[in-house]
Amino acid sequence: MYDRRLYLHLATWLGQWPAGPGLHVVGSVRRTTPGWDGQVYAMVGVGGGGSTVISIPPDRAVAARMAAAGSLGRLLARLPAVLHRPDSRTYRAVFRTTRSPARLPPAGEWVPAGDPVVPDWLRPFGGEVLLARDVDGGYLAGVGIKRHDRHGHELAVGTEPAARGRGLARRLVAQAARRVLDEGAIPTYLHAVDNVASARVARAAGFPDRGWSAYGMVDPPQAG
Repeated sequence: MYDRRLYLHLATWLGQWPAGPGLHVVGSVRRTTPGWDGQVYAMVGVGGGGSTVISIPPDRAVAARMAAAGSLGRLLARLPAVLHRPDSRTYRAVFRTTRSPARLPPAGEWVPAGDPVVPDWLRPFGGEVLLARDVDGGYLAGVGIKRHDRHGHELAVGTEPAARGRGLARRLVAQAARRVLDEGAIPTYLHAVDNVASARVARAAGFPDRGWSAYGMVDPPQAG
């Protein structure tokens, strides 16, 4: 799965890539500065090709390596405490990428994220988002781009319940992937391990599952 764009993205986003076989805990200042949506992501990781890199703030890297003792499972279990976020939880997702999106017909148009027709969930992506609309201009489905760095852009798709089953999501994802590639970046697509519907969309859009994983951390829901 070696690709120069992917290499540059992972090296930038994580702070190091590749790292040789096995587990590698990397301290990166990227984990202390705002990400694509202005939030700070204290832990991200990617595993593939026999190597797993977990990126955390530099001042916690030594403690994390000691807590992990070479075991990814142990590291994921202990990271919330190591990062002083005991109520948070770590997770694993499927990590996909492509250089050959499916040749599906376009399904949407690019509009500014601040356009009134854009639903609330798409607005934080900023820039332009890709929308499919009905004959009256109403929103049916959309794709936002998480611009992690100039080398790698992650796609996120959502479809209104009444519009599902029409193939809109796969067409929008393929269309957005082509734009990302045209702009010189690599498109990525992440989904939960048990999200069968999202996996189906990814496959149909030309994002194969090569056995790679992504790792992250989420905070507990806020009360009230």
